[in-house]
Amino acid sequence: MTIAELYQVMLTNMGPQHWLEPGIAPAETPWEILWGGVLVQNTNWRNVDYALANLKQATQFEPQALLQLSTADLTTLVRPAGFYTRKVPTLQGLAQWAGRYQFDLATLRQLPAAQVRRELKALPGIGDETADYFSMYVFDNPTIIVDTYLRRLFAWLGQALPRPYLKAQTEIMAAWDYDFATAREWHALIVEFGKQVKTPADFANSFLSTQHLAL
Repeated sequence: MTIAELYQVMLTNMGPQHWLEPGIAPAETPWEILWGGVLVQNTNWRNVDYALANLKQATQFEPQALLQLSTADLTTLVRPAGFYTRKVPTLQGLAQWAGRYQFDLATLRQLPAAQVRRELKALPGIGDETADYFSMYVFDNPTIIVDTYLRRLFAWLGQALPRPYLKAQTEIMAAWDYDFATAREWHALIVEFGKQVKTPADFANSFLSTQHLAL
């Protein structure tokens, strides 16, 4: 099966996920998505929720207010998410970067997608996967997020991906004609499937067990 066929099979069996859509999303603002995307690294969402609740109380998720916090105060707020010595500079770097564009999301969304990704990657603590997540869910640029869930599913379907992130991403992009809506839905379906199907035994009992993917 092709990626387009895989997408349709997953959508039919799982239904639309409606991740981070206006009016449906659990995140209150795009800034919450940005802060959460940093804080969730190497931890779970329960810990992130505590840290986000602290940030909301202190900043109302305004990047200007975050930059007014001392490093010590910001560290205290996000401590529940762990790895704060790495995450605090990333949060500050994101806010400072947004400040170069007057904290205006509309302006940032008008920038070329390649520029947004390049500038995000230049910030401390932001790698390929996080940059793509922010690019799509905050700055409205369709892309393919090559996360652990996607790699695991592709391997089970007989299509292991190259280890380098960009090479794997390029292979998928070349094999699938996607738009913004399908790229977002695809990522949501992959993650939700991955949360439910965690082992080869789980996969053997899933609706995809008889399928084989070819790029």
